[in-house]
Parts: sequence; C-alpha cells; structure tokens
Amino acid sequence: MQRIQGLHHITAVASNPQANLDFYVGILGQRLVKTTVNFDDPGTYHLYYGDNVGTPGTAMTFFPWQGMHRGRLGAGETSAAAYALPKSSLSWWLDHLSANHVTIASMGKRFGETVVTFPDPDGMMIELVATDDPSTVQHWEDGPIPAERALRGFHSVTLLLNDVEASASVLVDKLGYELVGQEDNRYRYKGASADRGLYIDLLHVPEAGRGAFGAGSIHHIAFRTVDDEEQLEYLTHLRASGLQVTPVQDRQYFHSIYFHEPGGVLFEVATDEPGFTSDESVAELGSALKLPEWYESRRSQIEAKLPAIDRDAHSAKNQD
Repeated sequence: MQRIQGLHHITAVASNPQANLDFYVGILGQRLVKTTVNFDDPGTYHLYYGDNVGTPGTAMTFFPWQGMHRGRLGAGETSAAAYALPKSSLSWWLDHLSANHVTIASMGKRFGETVVTFPDPDGMMIELVATDDPSTVQHWEDGPIPAERALRGFHSVTLLLNDVEASASVLVDKLGYELVGQEDNRYRYKGASADRGLYIDLLHVPEAGRGAFGAGSIHHIAFRTVDDEEQLEYLTHLRASGLQVTPVQDRQYFHSIYFHEPGGVLFEVATDEPGFTSDESVAELGSALKLPEWYESRRSQIEAKLPAIDRDAHSAKNQD
C-alpha cells in the first residue's frame, strides 16, 4: 500500500468570516478557492484557501461560526499550522507582517530552519518556516503577494500530546511516516513525498491539560490519498488495526474518512480527486456560493442566513 504522501488540508474554526478572509487572503496571500457551506450546518460557511487552484497540501479551510467563543489550546489538539516560504523572503515577510499590524509571538530555529510564529484573528497559531525544501504550487497571480515572495503551501503541523508513543505508532505503522528528527520534546515525522506538506511534529507535553474547543481551534488535519481505491485500502487497513474509522464521506471536492488517533487529534484521509475545479473554472474559483445538490432546493434560505462577505477586496494588489 502506498505510504501517505503528506498533508491534504487543515480545517479550523473562526468567529468572523470577513476577518478570516481579510487575514488569509489579504495578508497571507492565499486565494479563496471555494465558498461553500458546512455540510452538517448549512447556515455556516465553509471557506477554502490555497494556491491558485487549491492544490492538495496548500488548502486551509474554516468553519466561521459567528460569535463563537475563543478556544483554549490543550493536549490532544493541533497546536500550530506551518506554511513554507523561501529563505530569501524571510525579511520581506517580517516587514510585511509588521506593516499589517500582525504581532510576532516568537521567532527561532527549529531543525536548522527559522520559524516565525504569530496568531490569526482568532488566536490560532500560524508559523512561517524559511526553507529551501522543494514545494510545487501554482501561484495566484491576481493576489496581493508577488510570486517570488509567496507562501509555498504547508510545511508542517504540530500536535500537542501528553504521550507520543501511540500517536507515533499510527503515523509510522499505519500511515507510513518516518521519524527524521528530534529536538528536546519535539519529534518530527516525514511523509513519503519530496514536496509540500511533508512533516508532522509531535510535541510531548505530559503535564498539559485538555483544552476547550472554539474559535481558533484546529478541528482536524487531513492526509493525502490519490484516489478512491487507495482510500479504501486505508479504510480497511486502519479498521483492521483497531481504529474506529468512519465510512467514506462525500465532501464534494474530495472523499473523506475520519478517525481519532490515540492522543485525541482528529485525522482525516482525503482523496486528491475530484478537486476544486470540478464545479468551477480556475478563473471563477471561490467567486460564488457553491452548494451540494442535496442543498440546492434550499439555496434561498441558506443564502439569506449567511452573512455577506467581500470576496474581491484583496485581488490584484501585488506588493513590491
């Protein structure tokens, strides 16, 4: 069975859709590639940000529940999501964040690379990792960040855990990751690809208490499988190992299975296909509210409940 290549997407919770869009599009330069709804709560948006086409390994997605209380980070959660950026662009990004009034929480070295950490509008920790690792993405030419400075998709995620052994076993024995480094209480595991979204860091904090889910919390992380056949192999493999895995869920732009790893983090295994261009052209991505066919009969009621957002405010503003 093919080893997991790396991250597919990361899904988190926000409290205000416009503030969320302003940050991820206007400051981080990610394209809004899909505007849809939470399939379990269609009165709430599901916003997808990524490179020009939402390439797997670049997609950050949000459920913006308006007015939701701020979450509190604890054990059994993903504590940070990291994007890759070219080493040569680090000083530019520091100036860019400062100019946009983003407060840096920390900056330091990790596995020989500089990592800059800062909160998004809901307190979720975002990291920028200055790296020369290869990363194949499609630049959003109409976005606010020039191509040579743009983020290169995901670098890694960090899982905050009371115990790492059982979680590491799932990564290595069930998903095919390999341990590639350790610094103090941080253990780094690498997927099978040589491209974006390769790393999962396990941060061992035995004394950490449980958190409280809310705005700024990462709901789940998703791993890549190429197609339905490969995903079904994983479904069988994971269930045979004793993990409680859901049936396949149709998420319109990919198919998904879910399970909690032993430390408590919700994992998803998602297909690369069919992708975000299955119901919109590349030029039109994110520009209209897309609903699955089972909600089309309720479109007028759903649209009336959703708050207005300005999708176009951040296009064509490349900064030098």
